Amino acid sequence: MDTFIRFTNQTQGRDRLFRATQYTCMLLRYLLEPKAGKEKVVLKLKKLETSVSTGRKWFRLGNVVHAVQATQESIHATDLVPRVCLTLANVNRVLYFICDTVLWVRSVGLASGINKEKWRMWAARHYYYCLLLSLARDLYELSLQMEQAARDRARAEQSLSQEPHGYSVADEETEWLQSFLLLLFRSLKKQPPLLLDTVKNFCDLLNPLDQLGIYKFNPGIIGLGGLVSSIAGIVVVAYPQMKLRVR
Repeated sequence: MDTFIRFTNQTQGRDRLFRATQYTCMLLRYLLEPKAGKEKVVLKLKKLETSVSTGRKWFRLGNVVHAVQATQESIHATDLVPRVCLTLANVNRVLYFICDTVLWVRSVGLASGINKEKWRMWAARHYYYCLLLSLARDLYELSLQMEQAARDRARAEQSLSQEPHGYSVADEETEWLQSFLLLLFRSLKKQPPLLLDTVKNFCDLLNPLDQLGIYKFNPGIIGLGGLVSSIAGIVVVAYPQMKLRVR
């Protein structure tokens, strides 16, 4: 109960709950639309999705400041690759939130002369770049974890006396694939924050890919990806130790 109260008292926590609700509505609407007699339910889900999306914009108004602070922190990362990836990702997050704020200003009628489509595409583009750079950082961290797991496994095998066996090319390829998947599983199992961050960024990537026309997805896939990403975000906010740290 204390965790839930602490979670809902945070702006990010409330935003994650709203976001999960928004994408749940999108997914349910996609699943119910083909069924007869569900028109009223679909309409209610669409209205709820729109209302929640509008409410989330209020939570995001101060995110520009948080993104600037994150940029300043990432500049001081000790490892070069995370420093470059995170700094550029956070710069794009700042630009995304600026575009998002401009869109909010237009939506509430404070400036009607703003080209909504142009700013929406700019926002999607900067969000896309941010996620690509964040995923690059995740893959780099994952490669380091897999290298460490491979070294640990090699040391364990060296301590065992094994007779050499003959392998065919097919056997060697199968063994390589099995070893790679095993190292991947062990690396992610040892680093739950890395797993959560990778899953979250990958699922978030579906939306800008669709908006920019790079690859079109149906609303069900986008809704499912957004829901999974939101759940990962909720876990990180509720349990700060699950957040991937900057080294």
